[in-house]
Parts: sequence; structure tokens; C-alpha cells
Amino acid sequence: MALPALATVDELAAWMQRERDELPAGAALVLDTTSAIVRAEARQRFTRGTTTVALSPRGQVVALPQRPVVSVELVRRGGRVLRPDEYRVWRDQLRLGPIERGPVVVTYTHGYTSVPPDVRAIVLTLAGRVLTNPSDLRQESVGSVNVTYAAETIGASLAPIERDQLARYRPRAAVVQLDQGQPW
Repeated sequence: MALPALATVDELAAWMQRERDELPAGAALVLDTTSAIVRAEARQRFTRGTTTVALSPRGQVVALPQRPVVSVELVRRGGRVLRPDEYRVWRDQLRLGPIERGPVVVTYTHGYTSVPPDVRAIVLTLAGRVLTNPSDLRQESVGSVNVTYAAETIGASLAPIERDQLARYRPRAAVVQLDQGQPW
């Protein structure tokens, strides 16, 4: 399932201070690609969705990887579905009562109602860099005009400061994504 871009072409045009029709035809593709790069770095989807994951608790606590947690639909442990009074959701954690041991399978809804502004800014900045320097030039000269691009403008890659900004969104647990067709 393809996730939607984290910014729109209209937002990109406004960010780059251009009219929408001044952007190249591939602007939507660039936004999809830069959104995927940002999601991979942050290890977050950011958009609202439902996920089923199998996790190993630390003690009686399970850190849910996608945030923010909106609701928990199902918790299964030791082959049985837990009742809502057998666990408690606190921020991005599921706190379990002293019951069976072993992995926990959780189906939960997560994500933001709108993309956080700092994440949208990173996507738009990266997309702008890709569109400004599509040939990945380091330097170009035309007559007496000489332009040198910064290293960050070469390729569709995040600058160190952007990686640092996305670090706060990274989950604090290892995750195993389950096939939705599996009978848990």
C-alpha cells in the first residue's frame, strides 16, 4: 500500500515561491520520493493508519513503534485476546498486567491528523533541493556566471540537521511487521 506524500504540490510551489504551473511535471513524484526518504529516516508513517505488530515486552511494558497512538483495538498474548482491563495505554506504551509471558500482538491506530510542520518543512526543503538541482551538479558555469552547489543539494539525501530533527520521531523498539493475512 502506497502512503500519501507528506506535502502537496501546491505546498511545494508556495515553499519554492513559484506558481504551481512553473513546477516540473515530476513534482508529485519528487514529493512521493522525498516523503519516503523522510519516513525511512524517522521510521514513522506520520499519516493516520492501523497496524498489527508482534513485539517482545520489556518486563510488562511494550513500546508501540508508530506514534502517536490513537487507540488500541486488539492485544493478544499467550494465545488469548486480552480484555481492556488487562492492559493500559500510556502515550506510546502498552502496560500489561502480570499475566502470561511471551510476545504480544497488538493491533492499533496511530498517526497524526495532519503532518507535523517540522516534518512537512523537511519534505518540502528536500523536494526543493531535488527540483533546483535535478542533474546533481556540483558546479556549473555559464559565461561569467559561476554557481557552486552545496554538498546537500546533490542527490535526494537528508542533511545532518534534518536527520537530527527527525530523530525525535524514531521509535525506541525493534519492530516486526505482521502480514495482515496471518491468523493471529
